[in-house]
Amino acid sequence: MPPQFQSYKGLADRALAQLADADWLHRPAPGANSAAVIVQHMAGNLRSRFTDFFTSDGEKPTRQRDREFEEPDSAEAIGPLKAEWEAAWQVLFELLDDLRPADLLRTVTIRGEAHTVLAAVQRQVAHYAYHAGQLVQLAKNIRGEAFPSLSIPRGQSEQFNQQMAARKP
Repeated sequence: MPPQFQSYKGLADRALAQLADADWLHRPAPGANSAAVIVQHMAGNLRSRFTDFFTSDGEKPTRQRDREFEEPDSAEAIGPLKAEWEAAWQVLFELLDDLRPADLLRTVTIRGEAHTVLAAVQRQVAHYAYHAGQLVQLAKNIRGEAFPSLSIPRGQSEQFNQQMAARKP
């Protein structure tokens, strides 16, 4: 199944690793989300969408989405939030490990709307890519020049391209 999920989780993890727990609560502007809020939202979405994937709607009645956008009270909440993040991704990765090619055209529902498994997965890849990018941008803004590049550093594109070309047989 899509390696993009692991890629986007890894990108988000590398960005979040640059932040102290207190930094997770930083909001860059009024009305903006902190890293903690984005992580809460993604964890809630992951659990809702991928728990009982084939047998219940992807928007679980027990999900409290609006609460996902409430700021944690203190940096002490970040440790448990990190554990929630890992557990929520595990729900997805276990489902993906169990999927078979024949499952891809099965129908699942999200908010009462029918999707093929393939369409539901693509929907979530796009959603998580969006939020991973937000987390990277937040971490870059907080860390400034101390933030290490998570891709090709500025001014090193040509060197990177040469290294890639040298790897080709």
